[in-house]
Amino acid sequence: MDESVDNRAVPLHSAEALILSVADLHDRDRIVVFLTRDLGKKRGVAKGARTRHSRYAGQLQPLAKVQVTWFAKEGAELARISSVELVRAAGKLLEDLDDLLLGAYLTEHLLEFAQEDEVSEPMFRLLDTTIEALLEGIDRDLAARYFESWILRLGGIFPAPRECPQCGEDLAVKGATLPRGADSLLCLDCGGRHGLILRSDTIDFLRRIGRQNLTRAAEEPPAPAVLREVEEICARVRRSFLQRELRSYGVLEQIRSGR
Repeated sequence: MDESVDNRAVPLHSAEALILSVADLHDRDRIVVFLTRDLGKKRGVAKGARTRHSRYAGQLQPLAKVQVTWFAKEGAELARISSVELVRAAGKLLEDLDDLLLGAYLTEHLLEFAQEDEVSEPMFRLLDTTIEALLEGIDRDLAARYFESWILRLGGIFPAPRECPQCGEDLAVKGATLPRGADSLLCLDCGGRHGLILRSDTIDFLRRIGRQNLTRAAEEPPAPAVLREVEEICARVRRSFLQRELRSYGVLEQIRSGR
């Protein structure tokens, strides 16, 4: 599409966005997937982004916050990115292997759960604040568990563990379990004791993050055993919903088991 395209025929959009992924396209271009607050997940082509003197040099960083402008032709699979201005660089999150792997894990959730052309303010804010906290040095493990719990909650898949969905009893009082193959918590009376039985402090943590941001949650960090249990719960619920596991999670597990 020519830069002189008639904007009356091809709408021009501009929004603050978080870059989710960047992939090469042909010899000169790149495909960029980015998340906006009001228009959800978008996919666009950055023409000439791979050339030596590209105007996009240093701007197209996964996890970066940018101001992006694009043309969206009706019916086109990809938008045409017109400009990108860096608002917040990904910084150290692109320098360390553990941060790179965690960043890929976070963004893959949005690639799966964020929708195009839908308001994504809660998901945008979750990823934005998680990146900000990581840049400030918050514990990676806590950040990952907080993020994955919330993204499932925002997707309507894994609500806060309050009442048993079958009998209505308080899970903190009756105890909670995640039965094998299930995607929701039940009290021990309804779910039995053959699944993953939750610790009481795990239930407390999952409830607490519903009213605390990540920075506040870090002031009272849960025990490592709680974080491992939250990770296992989220992985089981996510697999049950997607009918597969995220590729990035498999890589994280391989790296961790090799250490």
